[in-house]
Amino acid sequence: MKKMILAATTAATLVAASLVAPAPVSARDGGAVAAGVLGGLAAGAIIGGAVASAPPPPAYYGPGPAYVAGPPCFWRRERFWDGYGWRVRRVQVCQ
Repeated sequence: MKKMILAATTAATLVAASLVAPAPVSARDGGAVAAGVLGGLAAGAIIGGAVASAPPPPAYYGPGPAYVAGPPCFWRRERFWDGYGWRVRRVQVCQ
């Protein structure tokens, strides 16, 4: 979620910057450039602080392993006839 907000903010900033026509800068602007730089730094600090102070996502811990008592089972080899000859297969036997 944080990455999506950051990407949207970056995209909006780039779109706004491309739509605004730059004006020629001169030393007689009365500090307008400095005010713009300071305003941009302040806005960046506020947005960065809001994004950084978001709480981390909650950790999820699933249920632990459980022992289920059941009938005792074991594997046994069993011979069988498949129509062509005798073969051996493993079979699980539960009591």
